[in-house]
Amino acid sequence: MVVEIICVGTEILLGDIVNTNAQFLARQLSHLGLDCFYQTVVGDNPERIRAALDVAYSRSDMVILTGGLGPTKDDLTKEMLMKYFHKEVILDEKALSLMESRLLSRGFKGISDSQKKQAYVPKGAIIMYNHHGTAPGCIMERNGKYCLLFPGPPKEMQPMFEEYALPYLKQFSERVLVSINIKMLSKEEIPITIVGEGPCAERLGDLVDSANPTVATYAKSDGCLIRITAAAKDRDEAMKLLKPMVEKCKKALGEEYIKYVEEA
Repeated sequence: MVVEIICVGTEILLGDIVNTNAQFLARQLSHLGLDCFYQTVVGDNPERIRAALDVAYSRSDMVILTGGLGPTKDDLTKEMLMKYFHKEVILDEKALSLMESRLLSRGFKGISDSQKKQAYVPKGAIIMYNHHGTAPGCIMERNGKYCLLFPGPPKEMQPMFEEYALPYLKQFSERVLVSINIKMLSKEEIPITIVGEGPCAERLGDLVDSANPTVATYAKSDGCLIRITAAAKDRDEAMKLLKPMVEKCKKALGEEYIKYVEEA
């Protein structure tokens, strides 16, 4: 299963906010063992969102979108997606009830038409109810293509993902990815060049060519990071693959130069 992430929001393109949603989703997909090869950010424009979807579905089986589910006029993602998937629009009474309760608890005297539009959902979709905001998310499928749609605020998206999407996505994965990080001392902590990315890669030698587990080096401002990642049917099996490789890497790098070793 290949999954693509599309984050909708002009405010992301303008640099007004940091796209933490993509980071969170990419990590979750990695842990599930689902491939994610592309991420896209697109503004609040139906035609550009549609174009981004056309590209995404040409190379992926599933798209996860965040943003554009609110009550304002520029929140058009859901409406466009329902047309894209040829879904009939229906009012979800549970979503409406949850929304009304939340708004009343905040001091609103009633629910406006613009707020109510958030409770309209695609018929036949799996609805992901929002217990931290007002807009529900949904999961749609058509002709073997899947779409998971979430609100943009991370405080809403993340718990919805963990409650609904995580168990749903597990059916598409036959493996998990588990990583262990080896963090080297920085040049400030130990003033020798051996702890830089290049020298670390040289000391690791053929270990960086390993297929499973993989070994990769990353240059960081506070010292080189070596990430060792194993793919297996479950975490226990992955750890069995990881432990021997971690020991080989520690020996090659020199344990006296290692700051810490921990699961990613």
